[in-house]
Amino acid sequence: MGQTQPTLLWLRRDLRLSDHPALAAACSQGGPVVPVFIHDESVASLGAAPKWRIGLSLDALASDLEAKGSRLILRRGPARDVLLALAEEVGAGAVHWSRLYDPEAIARDTEVKAALRAREIAAESHNSHLLFEPWTVETGTGGFYRVYSPMWRAVKDRDVPEPLAPPSRIPAPETWPESDALDDWHMGAAMQRGAAVCAAHQCVGEAAARDRLGAFIANGIGPYREARNNPGISGTSGLSENLTYGEISPRSCWHAGLRALHEGAKGAEHWLRELVWREFAYHLMYHTPEILTRNWRPEWDSFGWSEAETEAVLRWKQGRTGVPFVDAAMREMYVTGRMHNRARMNVASYLTKHMMVHWKVGMGWFADCLTDWDPASNAMGWQWTAGCGPDAAPYFRIFNPETQLQKFDPEGAYLRAWIAEGRAKPSATALSYFDAVPQSWGLSPADPYPAPLVTLAEGRKRALAAYERREFRA
Repeated sequence: MGQTQPTLLWLRRDLRLSDHPALAAACSQGGPVVPVFIHDESVASLGAAPKWRIGLSLDALASDLEAKGSRLILRRGPARDVLLALAEEVGAGAVHWSRLYDPEAIARDTEVKAALRAREIAAESHNSHLLFEPWTVETGTGGFYRVYSPMWRAVKDRDVPEPLAPPSRIPAPETWPESDALDDWHMGAAMQRGAAVCAAHQCVGEAAARDRLGAFIANGIGPYREARNNPGISGTSGLSENLTYGEISPRSCWHAGLRALHEGAKGAEHWLRELVWREFAYHLMYHTPEILTRNWRPEWDSFGWSEAETEAVLRWKQGRTGVPFVDAAMREMYVTGRMHNRARMNVASYLTKHMMVHWKVGMGWFADCLTDWDPASNAMGWQWTAGCGPDAAPYFRIFNPETQLQKFDPEGAYLRAWIAEGRAKPSATALSYFDAVPQSWGLSPADPYPAPLVTLAEGRKRALAAYERREFRA
C-alpha cells in the first residue's frame, strides 16, 4: 500500500487543528488528507441546541481548514457506508479518527473498523477527547473507580503528553470529492427563533476557545475556587461548550492549568479537579454504560419517581416553578445555551426531590436545550444530584435554592439577570428569555411571577418521607 494514497480524516467531536493526534497521523502518511464529517444517526438524534451548536463549530472548522489549503467534506448517511464509499471514491488507503466512549459510538466504530480492514483499508483510532482513557485508570485491585476522590488522587500526578502543534500544512488532493452544503443540513431548524437569541452567547471555534482559555488563565483561575460557585459572576472558565465539540483539547487545558498551579494561582488545583471530574464521568460511562439509561444504583429502580409529562413538569421546563433560583437557571439556559453548575444542581434537586419527578425527564430536557451537552457529564450530573448515582454523600441531601442563593449570590445579581416579572426595569438578559422560548408558551414579562409549584419546606418533607418508606440496600 503506497504512502501517497489519500487518507480520510473522520471528524466527530474533535473539531480543531491543534493537539489533534488523528490529524497528525493522517498528515504523516505522506499523501493527501481528506477531512470528512458525517451526518449519521448520532448527529440526527441530537437535541435542538447541540445540533445547532455543532453546526456552528463545523462552519468555523471549515474556515480553519481552508486557511490551510484544505476543505471539510460533508456527507450524510450511516458512517460505515459513507466511509466505504468515500474511500473507494478517492482511493484512500487509510482512515483515522478520534475515539468516543459511549456504547453506541463504540459499537459503530467497531463495525466501521472491521468493514474498512476487510477492504484492506487501514483503520486507526486515536485519543483526542480525554486526558486518561478509561481502561488506563484502575484501582489498586484492578477495578474501576466508583468514587471521584480516589480517582483524582490516582491521576493527579500522572504525566500528560504536551499538546501537539497544528500541522503547518494539510496535503490536499488534486481533485476534491463532492460535499454537501452545511446550510442544506438545517442544523438549527429545531431551535426556531431561539437561535437568534442564543447565538450572541456562543464562543465558537478553535481560535475563540483558545482565547477563552487564555483569558481565564490570566484573570479567572486565581479566584476560581470561590468564584466558581457564584452564579451571578463570570467565575468559571466557560470552556464546557468548547470541550464538548473538541474545539480545544483537554490536554491544552490541563497544561495551562498546571502552569498556573506552578506559578502560584490559588484556584488552579480546583480547576484541574474539575477537568478530572469530567474524566470521571467518561470513566463511569465506559465501565457502566447503564448510567446513560437507568439508575446507576439499582436499588433505586423501585423508587416512586413520576415520569409523566404533567403541567407541573411543563412549568419546570418553562422556568416558572415560582422558585426564583430554579427559574433563573432555566431561563439562563434558554438565552445562553448553558447553565451555571451551582444552578444545575439546584434545578435538578428541585425536580427530582421537591417535585418527585424522574431524573430521566430532566436529563432528556437538558439534552435538548444545552449547547454544551455532553452525554457522560449530563447523565452523571443528574444521577449524582438525584441520589441514585456515584456520590459518597447521603442520598437524602436536598438542596435548598433559597439558602443556596443567599450563600453563593448574596447580592442577588443572578436573579436580576434572569427574572423579569415584577421588576420596573428588567435586565436585557431577563427580557431576552421571552424572545428565546417558543411563542406557543404565550409568556410575557408583564405576567405576574408565579407562586411556587411546591414550597421548599413541603417538598423537602415529602421527599424525606418517600425516602423513609423506601428501604435502600447498601
